[in-house]
Amino acid sequence: MSKHVNYGNVFDKAIDRLHEEGRYRVFIDIMRNKGAYPNARCFHGHNGPKPITVWCSNDYLAMGQHEKVITAMEDALHDVGAGSGGTRNIGGNTHFHVELEHELADLHGKEGALTFTSGYVSNDATLSTLGKLLPGCVIFSDALNHASMIAGIRNSGCEKRVFKHNDMAHLEEMLAAEDHDAPKVIAFESVYSMDGDVAPIHEICDLAEKYNALTYIDEVHAVGMYGQRGGGISERDEAADRIDIIEGTLGKAFGVMGGYIAADTRIIDCIRSYAPGFIFTTSLSPVLVAGVLASVKHLKSSSEERDAQQANAEALKTKMRDAGLPVMDSVTHIVPLMVGDPVRAKKISDILLAEYGCYVQPINYPTVPRGTERLRFTPGPMHTAAMMDQLVGALVEIWDRMELELRQAA
Repeated sequence: MSKHVNYGNVFDKAIDRLHEEGRYRVFIDIMRNKGAYPNARCFHGHNGPKPITVWCSNDYLAMGQHEKVITAMEDALHDVGAGSGGTRNIGGNTHFHVELEHELADLHGKEGALTFTSGYVSNDATLSTLGKLLPGCVIFSDALNHASMIAGIRNSGCEKRVFKHNDMAHLEEMLAAEDHDAPKVIAFESVYSMDGDVAPIHEICDLAEKYNALTYIDEVHAVGMYGQRGGGISERDEAADRIDIIEGTLGKAFGVMGGYIAADTRIIDCIRSYAPGFIFTTSLSPVLVAGVLASVKHLKSSSEERDAQQANAEALKTKMRDAGLPVMDSVTHIVPLMVGDPVRAKKISDILLAEYGCYVQPINYPTVPRGTERLRFTPGPMHTAAMMDQLVGALVEIWDRMELELRQAA
């Protein structure tokens, strides 16, 4: 006689495993203070709101707090209402969507663009559809690509080849092993957000041309942040015209919500027409799209936010380095602090929040490999030197309290 499955027991064990490994995730209950970023209120673990400083937001440039963005969203709300009314095909295509896609195409120097409800969906929907449209396609994926890219490649049903992170020799070896005439896609990121390093875009494009491959770049941690108009690393490195598909997010540096791709009109039309993740999803609210539109337009002409953010990121790295903290080498705006243990990373995060009012989340497996757990700081243009000094002082005290090793000054 067969035994009945104890479903509750299965779920309990799954959660218990996370607790045992020290990587159970806790979502902190906070509210940001409009117009006063990075100040916020925390409701976690105590009665009533407690003032905190946010150190881990992906709203890198505080555009989610920008007056132009908020005003545009308020105006749109009172002009057209809250929701979009459906999928783009049925009732959810507004002039805001059309105008935003025009601005995004222009940002990257492409013929067209297509918006999605998130960066995850844009990666998953585009890569999975690309693979299905290219019979016999092989997709070459950097070892540190986002989970959404991995999901899209898996859902494509294509053969996948994973090359060592930023290793051009290994990528060429893999490309050379395939039929030269078979369809190929090289999928990679511009800024790798957990380590803060950058892809060698021109070298990848050279290999793509040599081996007849399409190029797909994820610029989610770079759009708005780099380039004269915020077009990302591909704009900064004058490589955008060599990339076939540029994917980005509207929820990080642009400060609102959504994802997109920019490419030639044939590719855009194919993804628009074949991708289930686009076709069958209610479109972004026009209120959100209006906010993003204002943000994209502003950052095309203003470098003030980018410059201040880069200066603050460099200042925090220097302060951490001078204090002997194990800040990882990073050539971008990401400031990763190595801990190397999930339990300790969570404990440091908890102490920072409870005792010092500094909010930063631990980054654990599967986001990063086991043994490389870290705290990931993203100082914005509004973080002050006093805030940085308080944070570094708190970290040094916690490192001493937990008997962790500080680096000796050079």
